[in-house]
Amino acid sequence: MITRRCILYTRYHVGYLIIMASGPLRISKKDLRRVEKSVDEVMGLGKEIRSLFSKYNDEEFDVGWEVDSAVDAFSVLSSRWTTEILATLYIAGDRRFNEMRGLLRGISSRTLSDKLTTCVENGLVERIVENGPPVRVKYSLTVHGRRAGALLSPFVGYMKIYNGKIDGPA
Repeated sequence: MITRRCILYTRYHVGYLIIMASGPLRISKKDLRRVEKSVDEVMGLGKEIRSLFSKYNDEEFDVGWEVDSAVDAFSVLSSRWTTEILATLYIAGDRRFNEMRGLLRGISSRTLSDKLTTCVENGLVERIVENGPPVRVKYSLTVHGRRAGALLSPFVGYMKIYNGKIDGPA
């Protein structure tokens, strides 16, 4: 089965044809346990954070406030291509516009430009203009963008295991 995806998620790149790796990534039992333990630790920290916030809940800040806050937090990431753009910059580092477009198969220049503008407006990405002939523009994650990416890494690790993308030895 051939699936077109961001090149960063692939194992093989043949010309313009991107082939996803077949089967889950095989890692040692020890490393699989380490990933699962790290995810459990993050979940514990999440419970601790919610517990700290709950001490300050009153009539004004109730479950509705928590739900609204969660929706606000994920609204930027739920937009088509935003996650791919942020993942590209997080994994591959600073990139120029055409480099990004080359890594993100299937995205139009207009869509990439619009999504990058939105990411800049939300403080996740910085647009850096380098003077000189020719003027060059590159995109970089801000501190906020890098921290958000680091916070999402345990979730991504958990989802890889849950979706069968990572497996221990047979």
